[in-house]
Amino acid sequence: MLVQWPLHVSFSIGLIMEYVRLGKSGLMVSRIALGLGFRGTSSIAAAQRLIEYAIDAGVNFIDCANFYRVQGGPLSEEVLSEILPKYRDQLVITSKVYGKMGQGPNDVGSSRYHILAQVEKSLNRLKTDHIDVYLLHQYDEETPLEETVRALDDLVKTGKVRYIGACNFQAWQVCKSLWTSDSLGCDPWITIQNPYSLLNRKLEEDMFGLIREEGLGAMAFSPLGAGLLSGIYSPGKSPPRGSLWASKTKSRYDRSFLGQGPAIMTALGEIAAQRDKTSGQVALNWVMSKPEITVAISGNDTTEQLDENIGAIGWKLSDDEMTYLDRVSENTAVSFTNL
Repeated sequence: MLVQWPLHVSFSIGLIMEYVRLGKSGLMVSRIALGLGFRGTSSIAAAQRLIEYAIDAGVNFIDCANFYRVQGGPLSEEVLSEILPKYRDQLVITSKVYGKMGQGPNDVGSSRYHILAQVEKSLNRLKTDHIDVYLLHQYDEETPLEETVRALDDLVKTGKVRYIGACNFQAWQVCKSLWTSDSLGCDPWITIQNPYSLLNRKLEEDMFGLIREEGLGAMAFSPLGAGLLSGIYSPGKSPPRGSLWASKTKSRYDRSFLGQGPAIMTALGEIAAQRDKTSGQVALNWVMSKPEITVAISGNDTTEQLDENIGAIGWKLSDDEMTYLDRVSENTAVSFTNL
């Protein structure tokens, strides 16, 4: 079920924000979520302005994790906490647990010990009494799944967490987790979060079927391939100064254009020109046009980028355009982790 809300942003272009239920839950979230990875932001003030701008633009879904941070600065949860009291009742906040948060042997993973310790630290940093959606950031092969599932269920029962899900899991890991949760009578998981874009369609291989079968929500991160599909990058040309990829090694940047990348960028440019849209808007619309995808996470660093991404909402690619993009991007699986 989609709900549209008309918006009017600062530069006088009328935009539409859509809201949809997250999985089988009754929770309504914006089709665009704001990711707080801040890979290109070093200013705390700029980060807070971006968050408030997104909220004013109708974004009610904020995606965070316990180790995300402003470049060279504080953790993102701390940055969000300074403006959260003004908007808390309007927002759906995610955070995540698994990553290494200290030097001790129990400072990583999905043990009950680590989960309970980290949720308290996230709540303290956020200065709130609950996290709306709490995600396991990675599958833990060392901890019994029953221990992890019961720990998450306890957080829901105590009200510290409202909903639970998983990030970066493979389909069999999600399936096993759902079965374990159901067999133990624990609270059901409502969403997964994985990379998905025209440059990485691996999610379609087995996860799409599971999403449909179990009614899971799906949050797509890196929907623009870490910005490569935004339209500002071109094969054979140096990345623009100050951009995310300008800070990467030349070999890493050049490798990103191997395979189908150039053909995908050409197709996006053609459709964008015909539609009077940007390449990034076409790429993002393609992601959100997939019925299995609930939300696209926008990892933008500026208000201009956010405006552009929201402009991917409120219109649809034609069947022929979808087929064209499907064909040029078939079997892509480029990874953008560890950027």
